Amino acid sequence: MSEAKRLAGEKAIDYVEDGMIVGVGTGSTVAYFIDALGRIRDRIAGAVSSSEQSTTRLKALGIEVLDANAAGPLKLYVDGADECDPHKRLIKGGGAALTREKIIAEAADTFVCIVDPAKQVPVLGRFPLPVEVIPMARSLVARRILALTGGQPVWRDGVVTDNGNWILDVHNLSITDPVGMETELNQIPGVVSVGLFARRPADIVIIGGEPPKVL
Repeated sequence: MSEAKRLAGEKAIDYVEDGMIVGVGTGSTVAYFIDALGRIRDRIAGAVSSSEQSTTRLKALGIEVLDANAAGPLKLYVDGADECDPHKRLIKGGGAALTREKIIAEAADTFVCIVDPAKQVPVLGRFPLPVEVIPMARSLVARRILALTGGQPVWRDGVVTDNGNWILDVHNLSITDPVGMETELNQIPGVVSVGLFARRPADIVIIGGEPPKVL
């Protein structure tokens, strides 16, 4: 599967234009994209990163990492996903970077999602849905999620996000209305961000393979 991830990550370079500031996500597939980006670092103006992990990798390759506030609107954001449905709606957050990923996706004109074939699903929810929460609200949010969705929230104990928050992973969901669920969960006090990328889905999905498939 690592070969499929590599092929997807390298294919995403096709969408990088000279002089761009590139939004860069997080995860094992994105790592291949970052490595490929390093080979053309002289062609780009820099990157905006969604995690400390990606920032470290970008800087190690000589790519300048810019603050999102200073960079402004972005033309391109490249990131992976934990699940992708036929409408390019996603579950993200397995790496606990969902809030920053969502911010950069919102700022980007084009969101390119790179995945291996195993991430394709007919209906989102097989992968537990990550929800980033303010620590003091963990139990409150878990109770509300259970009541609203019937899913089972599990605290990802020992994980602290780059924003200093905690993660609840919601199991046993079948998300037939991702936009509705994303909106509803975002209204719970204490929720920072929901790992559903449905209101702002991917624009392009690259599925790793020989050759990669572009949706």
